[in-house]
Amino acid sequence: MNPDFSIRTLWPTTLRSRAFGWLVLAICLLGGACSQGADLVMTEPEVKALCLLNFTKYVTWPGATFPASDSSLRIGVISHSKLVDDLEKVSKGKVIAGHEIRILELKPDGDWSKCQILFVGADAKSEFAEILSKAGKLPILTVGERDGFLEAGGVINFVKKDNKVRFEVDLNAAHQAGLQISSKLLSLADAVHGKQ
Repeated sequence: MNPDFSIRTLWPTTLRSRAFGWLVLAICLLGGACSQGADLVMTEPEVKALCLLNFTKYVTWPGATFPASDSSLRIGVISHSKLVDDLEKVSKGKVIAGHEIRILELKPDGDWSKCQILFVGADAKSEFAEILSKAGKLPILTVGERDGFLEAGGVINFVKKDNKVRFEVDLNAAHQAGLQISSKLLSLADAVHGKQ
């Protein structure tokens, strides 16, 4: 076989990077990232951080969301400082679709209106419904980790099943926010509510 001939030459770089992102997301969600006996054991916040970063590759925001083609993509985190640390590690130096990733640690009453993704930790018990009622009118991918998150207007909610991190999606909330979610991402969801 010709040593210069490989799948890499047939597979453009953009497809390779998308496939790698897809593979990482699938491993995080379907693989044994949190299972016993795995060679690489990841903590729950590490898995969620990788998933949040990979969600950026499978969600399309309205054109006016980014003031310029190279504007940063902001991931805001409320009430989960460990996730902030893990997100900063996995996103360091990453540029997705021309957007540098910025991680912001926010308070429930802070200004998160310029975020593209807003993660609301389980500790934001009394505030999460109010946050979602405001965020639902903006082009923000809201992600949570508590019962009732989707019912309150969230787009994606992390759940644990069989000691693995999974997620559910509410398409009605995504449409209200003006977001399009790739069918590839939906195929990995534990449950999809609403219509495409």
